[in-house]
Amino acid sequence: MAEALTLKEAQQKVDEWIRTFGVRYFNELTNMAILTEEVGEIARIIARTYGEQSFKDSDQTHDLADEMADVLWVLICLANQTGIDLTDAFEKNMQKKTLRDVQRHRQNDKLK
Repeated sequence: MAEALTLKEAQQKVDEWIRTFGVRYFNELTNMAILTEEVGEIARIIARTYGEQSFKDSDQTHDLADEMADVLWVLICLANQTGIDLTDAFEKNMQKKTLRDVQRHRQNDKLK
């Protein structure tokens, strides 16, 4: 099994790949559109796997893990382009959620 990859390492790998094989990053608006498209592909798979919709013949090669990796890739591109350290952003987000929701979910009758 491969060693775990940190977010920082993933950001570096994507940047190296873009500079080596991708020529340059697509602009931020293009990447936002691509991100939306990739999330839609996840939605299609989830709707058909766990929801009531059935797969079409053209959906038979679905791969949820690959589509999630596509979303992560584009999100990392956007982070790199906008100077966001995803490790730092994730840690701050976890702190925010922990402080804000320390009792919220435990007190939610819908989750019991």
